Amino acid sequence: MSRKQAWLAPAVAGGLAGIANGFFGGGGGMVLVPLLTARCGLDQRRAFATSVAIILPLCVLSSVIYLFRGGLDLAVALPYLAGGLAGGFLGGRLFQKLNMDWLRRAFALLILYGGFKSLFGL
Repeated sequence: MSRKQAWLAPAVAGGLAGIANGFFGGGGGMVLVPLLTARCGLDQRRAFATSVAIILPLCVLSSVIYLFRGGLDLAVALPYLAGGLAGGFLGGRLFQKLNMDWLRRAFALLILYGGFKSLFGL
């Protein structure tokens, strides 16, 4: 595999995650994890961790764009940020202890829930 080909799959995966974050204000991880496992050859655990590292700058960029365009209310976002930081810390600590099969199933259920909620307004 050439150097250019080795960069193509990760660049496409990152681009799709960026598009998802830009369109929806989040959700890039739901794009990245399957692409990182299927196209980039990462195991599931490494794909989850890599996804978080990739999503952080994408979320910051999307937030800045929304902020400058008037679509972000920081006062409303701050309590969610505090809870998210606590949940992220807890999730990161539990990540290594969880069975990969259960983690994969939980991720699949989260994707399905998001899809049904978006399609049917449940």
